Amino acid sequence: MPMPMPTIVAGQQRFTSAGWPVPEERRLVTVLFVDIVGSTALVERLDPEDVRALQRAYFDTVGGVLRRWHGVVEKYVGDAVMALFGARRSDGFDAYRAVRAALEIQGALDRRPPPGAPRLRVRAGVATGEALVDLAAARDGGHGVASGAVITTAARLQEYAPPGGVALCAATHRATVGLVDQRRVPPVALAGKVPPVDVWHATGTTRPAPPRHEGPLVGRRRELAAARDLIVRAVRDRSPRWLSLVGPAGSGRSRLLHELTRAVRTVDGAPVRWCVAHCPPYPEPLAPVADLVRGLAGVRAGEPPATVRRRLTAALTDLLPPGGLAEAVSALEALLAAPHGSGDAARGAEVAREALLGLAARQPVMVAVDDLDRATAALNHFLHRLFAAATARSLPLVVVALHPPEWADVLPAARDRRHRLAVPPLRPVETGRLLRHLLGRADRPAAVARLLPLVGGSPGRAAAYVASLGAAASVPEAVRREVDARLDRLDGTRRAVLMAAASVGTGVTAATAERLLDWASGRAAPVLRALAATGLLVARADGRYAVADAVVREVACARLPRATRAAFARRAGRPAEADAPPARVVDRAPTAHVPPVVAALTADHDSTAGHDSTAGHDSTADLGHAAGPGRAAGLGGATDLGGATANGAGTAAAGLGPAAASASAVSVLSGGAVGGGGVPPAGGAGASARRQGRARRPRWALPRGTPVAA
Repeated sequence: MPMPMPTIVAGQQRFTSAGWPVPEERRLVTVLFVDIVGSTALVERLDPEDVRALQRAYFDTVGGVLRRWHGVVEKYVGDAVMALFGARRSDGFDAYRAVRAALEIQGALDRRPPPGAPRLRVRAGVATGEALVDLAAARDGGHGVASGAVITTAARLQEYAPPGGVALCAATHRATVGLVDQRRVPPVALAGKVPPVDVWHATGTTRPAPPRHEGPLVGRRRELAAARDLIVRAVRDRSPRWLSLVGPAGSGRSRLLHELTRAVRTVDGAPVRWCVAHCPPYPEPLAPVADLVRGLAGVRAGEPPATVRRRLTAALTDLLPPGGLAEAVSALEALLAAPHGSGDAARGAEVAREALLGLAARQPVMVAVDDLDRATAALNHFLHRLFAAATARSLPLVVVALHPPEWADVLPAARDRRHRLAVPPLRPVETGRLLRHLLGRADRPAAVARLLPLVGGSPGRAAAYVASLGAAASVPEAVRREVDARLDRLDGTRRAVLMAAASVGTGVTAATAERLLDWASGRAAPVLRALAATGLLVARADGRYAVADAVVREVACARLPRATRAAFARRAGRPAEADAPPARVVDRAPTAHVPPVVAALTADHDSTAGHDSTAGHDSTADLGHAAGPGRAAGLGGATDLGGATANGAGTAAAGLGPAAASASAVSVLSGGAVGGGGVPPAGGAGASARRQGRARRPRWALPRGTPVAA
């Protein structure tokens, strides 16, 4: 479904509650600029009526590609087209969609040459950066929708693309690495840019490599045991199961699956066969099925057709009737070559299903698909039919589906065969252990205390923050994309209330939110409760609501234009600069934004990060605090799989969000006591300091109710 196109509001910048509650936002967008090579000379040779026909065919073709990739046309400049991706709604892959569109435009023009004109060649430039975007209207062909240097950068970049090629800026390169084949070219001098700008040329798409999982597994022992027990029961009972591993992006779902494949290699002496596929962003309909076939037959990337046919034949010989073997192999070859979901590829998917069922009749089979929320209807149909057939035949087959909590698979199966296992945020003590490992592997200075409040129990965030240390960003780009996508899943009303809450560091009441947004009394209360139910806000004991995640607060605040922040400050009765976010979230000096209370309490703790008070202890150590409200994080969450249950006190009643729980964990990690919570193990960081003749660090205790999350 094409994304709507916002248009600019002429005249003085405005702040009004009419229509979209916050009509303008500072957003991270990707700009695509496409221009015809040699258009001036071409037009000079053509009759004006032929020029009009050429332009119509050209703009229609380019517009069709842009709509397919959910881009919107911002303006036409002569023969050039400027399009925006992520202008009003981001899915985290705006740069990828822009590059895919740019790569497809030349091919689309080649397939539809304008009548009476020579073949058109185009250049494309793609740039990613921050822009002020008007959200008040939504239509193609608006002018001045976005304002910022990223627009001129895209326009100038296209001049350095080869005919038929696509030039990328550094930010676009980083956002699409691993998804798009790219070739670095010498830096170029763009007008107004000092020093020269790094440039890459996109040459095509690529199949993403499987994620690499290195280092020790931190936490997840209960979830791993629960998933393993379910698989063992399914195999022993010869009763198929559908297991969903559910967690947000960066929660470690993929790592849990990786460990599961290692933990369940045999059941009662019978070898277990794992077939694993991953759904990349916007996959071809049956591409994950093709990956399952490659894994089943041992087909490697780049092998010649003769080798592929030999491997497929060997894999299917004992699984399918001999009479149809040659036809089945041909169908699978077609599926591997073009998994587009129709014709021979669809027949190949049917063969793949029968092959998996035939294998399950001989040994237990686990079919796992990561990021199933990105799957097409064709892949869901394949998995549902596979599971239904295995159930009818009582085969030892388990489908393991990985997806975020907001995505729900409509599975037509008995409830007792469907199981949902949450992958909650890591607890603070586990997050600290993970950070110390990542920092040590990266040979970075110890920064656990500064990073802990920002990570929020997310292994993906931890890796992103460690990798970005020293980079020119306050929030790592990968984290910014993830948070932007999360915010954009909210409707305009909820997002406006969240931004209002983010702009007030002490938290907001319903009356405060209504005053900031100029709403009628009674309108904000249900919105605040709804945001708290999703875990984005935490309800404090004093009746205020604060943003539960420090990074979400920073990103939400940074998306407010200066005029809107000033209006919020004026209506809240405070100076305009109070609680102002950093001027830029992207391309700014390397800093780590830490809530003030956490910064004050943890300033002296970094030097103790090398002394792991939890080293050698099980990851289930009780801290007395969960990772935050609305999150089934170790101490506060439970699962009914395999009897693996984690109990403990959450932080909702105390008014603490993830940052507060993390700050409490800093005390434990540094040898201090958590007010009323866990006790550091004997011989921890404090004891280590005494043994080495150093003064012991002070024991910090956070009173319950401290508004650290804000």
